[in-house]
Amino acid sequence: MRKVLLAWSSGKDSAWTLHALRAQNVEVAALLTTLNEAADRVAMHGVRRALLEQQADALGLPVWQIPLPWPCSNEDYESRMADACRRAVAEGFGTIAFGDLYLQDIRAYRERQLAGTGLVPVFPLWELPTAILARDMIDGGLRARLTCVDSRVLDVTYAGREFDRALLSALPPTADPCGENGEFHSFVYDGPMFRRPIAIETGERHTYEHFIYTDLLCPASSPELSR
Repeated sequence: MRKVLLAWSSGKDSAWTLHALRAQNVEVAALLTTLNEAADRVAMHGVRRALLEQQADALGLPVWQIPLPWPCSNEDYESRMADACRRAVAEGFGTIAFGDLYLQDIRAYRERQLAGTGLVPVFPLWELPTAILARDMIDGGLRARLTCVDSRVLDVTYAGREFDRALLSALPPTADPCGENGEFHSFVYDGPMFRRPIAIETGERHTYEHFIYTDLLCPASSPELSR
């Protein structure tokens, strides 16, 4: 079987996708992550590069970091992702896995963009009921912190919260338990896919447009990293 690349957001869905693939004896050979070039953080999730690299080390996998300009046009995004796909094929990858759950337009877009590249997209968590999936993640030992919330759906008290049973109980009925509609994004710091947990501290909150970001820090962060 040709090598598998995993689209890695630093959050719970991509982490659980890795866990699901490994449970099927499918070996993932590398992670692929896009970063906001200006902020030097994981795109949309707002996670520092240092924490992303700690995740990859704890998972025992290399992470391909794709810098995106800010602001980023769709043309720029697709060009840089096309370069990554060409690299993957050249290095013997035949499959790229995604943690998408049920948004058909996103899946269709990925399938359309990958057509003819030599990479086959797979969606191991597709259409699993998200209320059950969220509980399975938590009960299975996944530990994550909310790094970004959409203030149009969730109030500021959700920013930085633990992804746990208490959070699921507190979510309004309009919010998807896995945040699939963009209600929230997360950072995973422990779980059955990790060789060891990642120590994190909660930093300051920042608001950009309608998104509330919670900065996560390494406990041993230097003053320069913590700024």
